[in-house]
Amino acid sequence: MAAEPDIRAELRRLRARVPQLTGALAAGVDGLVLAHDTPGVEAESVAALTATALGVAVRMADTTGQGDFRELLVRGMYGYVATYAAGKSAVLTVLAQDRVNVGRLHLEARRAGVRIGELVDAGPPAPTGTAAPPRSRNPRRQTTGRPGRPPGDPGPHSRHRQNPEPTDNTGNTGNTGEADTTDNEEIHPWPTPKPR
Repeated sequence: MAAEPDIRAELRRLRARVPQLTGALAAGVDGLVLAHDTPGVEAESVAALTATALGVAVRMADTTGQGDFRELLVRGMYGYVATYAAGKSAVLTVLAQDRVNVGRLHLEARRAGVRIGELVDAGPPAPTGTAAPPRSRNPRRQTTGRPGRPPGDPGPHSRHRQNPEPTDNTGNTGNTGEADTTDNEEIHPWPTPKPR
């Protein structure tokens, strides 16, 4: 476990700075607990649920064009559960009473998240398969070529068709394979969706 004593010490300092916190834990984005200070709460369950909520939050932020995930806040009848990004491969989740000052909670937890992220990212590399999967706005979009089509083929829905053979080298008649390789947006079979 990467720097577990240092991470646990940071969690304790966070709880000392915000007395209304009832628990805090650091976990990998895969749901594995790195360190926790959560009396009376099963840390493994909270970490697993955090990973699930994180997946939804990341997709929500990406789909709506809000950028990379930063934090998630859930308010229940008796208090708050807040999750903050902590470096590239970890998150910080805190539990707080309903009477907590939410502004102070955000301020202190964000700072702790940065420090925990530095500790985790400076540790030994995580085993293969524990990092967050790469994200893309459009999973069908590729940076080279077109999915399922040979290079230069605009697809069946394009307004520009490629002639089977070039009829003229001057470019005066029809499209050639060279002409279809431009970055004209109309030739892409799946245009990039615009953020709503």
